[in-house]
Amino acid sequence: MIYIGIILGCVIGAIIGSMAPVIPYTYSSYLSIAIVAALDTVFGGIASVIKKNFDLKIFLSGFFGNSILSIALTYLGEKLNVDIYLAAIVVFVGRMFMNLGIIRRYYIDKWVTMIEKRKNKKVKEEVKE
Repeated sequence: MIYIGIILGCVIGAIIGSMAPVIPYTYSSYLSIAIVAALDTVFGGIASVIKKNFDLKIFLSGFFGNSILSIALTYLGEKLNVDIYLAAIVVFVGRMFMNLGIIRRYYIDKWVTMIEKRKNKKVKEEVKE
């Protein structure tokens, strides 16, 4: 169910994005950090679904909270003339890779288990003959 929502959101986002005007350069850092924060939350949500401890309230609060905090850090860094948003990017990207590793391991284990079941089934059929 959640995968359908993710795919539908990506398709709708791509359609809206192709019709949207170009973002000015001054706002590009805000948009980029918000997208990275949102993607971090999405990967975390997928990983929590795999771990069977997904909570929609935590997901939504993390989605909007991470995005708002990262935009606020970017704004503060811009006012102080310090690239604080780079620290947020490092943290969010690190967490994305960690969650991607969890997702990857889950699907590799699932794939290996499926292959082993097929081999065992084939061996049982050969023994019967």
